[in-house]
Amino acid sequence: MEIANHHFRRFSFLVLITLLLGGGYARAQSSRPTIVFMTDFGTVDDSVAICKGVMYSIAPEVRIVDLTHQVTPFSILDGARFLYGATPYYPPGTVFVVVVDPGVGSARKAVVVKSKRGQYFVLPDNGLITLVEQRDNIEGAREITNPRWMIGSKLSSTFHGRDIFSPTGAHLTRGEDWTQVGPEVAIKDIVRLDLKKATLDERGLSAEVIATDGPYGNLVTNIDADDFLKLGYQRGQKVEATIGEKKITMPFVRTFSDVPLKAPLLYIDSRGHVGFAINQGSFANIYEIMPPAPLFIPRAKR
Repeated sequence: MEIANHHFRRFSFLVLITLLLGGGYARAQSSRPTIVFMTDFGTVDDSVAICKGVMYSIAPEVRIVDLTHQVTPFSILDGARFLYGATPYYPPGTVFVVVVDPGVGSARKAVVVKSKRGQYFVLPDNGLITLVEQRDNIEGAREITNPRWMIGSKLSSTFHGRDIFSPTGAHLTRGEDWTQVGPEVAIKDIVRLDLKKATLDERGLSAEVIATDGPYGNLVTNIDADDFLKLGYQRGQKVEATIGEKKITMPFVRTFSDVPLKAPLLYIDSRGHVGFAINQGSFANIYEIMPPAPLFIPRAKR
C-alpha cells in the first residue's frame, strides 16, 4: 500500500507540474505580440521570407500571421477588402503590415495608422485603410520618416516592404512609442479610395461587381445584404440580374448546394454582401465577367 501511495503522489506531482508549465506556455503564447502580414508579392521568390527575417531580427519573439500574399497584383481595393474582412478577428494591439504598393518609390507616404480599436496599420498611404476606417474610425496617423525605424544605410526605391514597413511593424510589437516614427499626418489628408456605393431607387439596386472570390470565380459585389433585402426577394425566388451587358436569371438561396451542380445562384456571402456563384463552377469564367462591372437588380415582382 505504501508503495502504491508513493507512486500515486509522484504521479500527482508530475501532473501538477505539467499543468503549471502548460498553463505558463499557453499564457506566454497568448501574450506574444502579433504581426499580421499581407502583400501582393506571391510566394515564388524570397520577398516574403526576407521581410519576415527583418521582423524576426528586430523582434525575435513576434508571432507572424500570413493573411495572404496572393492579393491581385497592384490591386489596392483587394488589399483593402481583405484587411477589412480580417481585422475584426484580431485583438487590440495587433500590428498589420500591408504591402500592396504600386506607387513604391514615388511621392506617396509610408505611414502608421492607429484605429480606434487600438490596432496599428503599417502601410503605404494609398487607400488601403479606406474600408477599415469606415467601420472602425482612425485615432491618428504618422508618416514613417525616422531612420531608426528602418533598415539599411541606403533605402531601396523598390523594396519598401523590406526597408520600411517590416522594420517599423517589428518595432511597434516591441512596445516602442509609435509617435516617434515620424510627424503626424492629419486624418483628413489620408488617401481614401473613391468607392462607388450601391444606390436604391424605385426601379431597384444599381451597384458594381468589385472582385472575384479567390480561386472559385464567385463574384463579389458592393451590395449589403440589408439593401438587397429591401428589394423584396424571398429565398427560393428567381432574380434577374443584369451584370455588364448580360441578363442572368438565378434563384436567391442560402448556400451553393441549394441549386443543382453547375447552376447559378445569388447568395449572401460570409462578409454580408450579395455574391454570385455557380455550384462547383466559376461564375466569372462561365459568364465571362471581369470586375469591375456594372450591376443592376430590379425590385421583386409582386
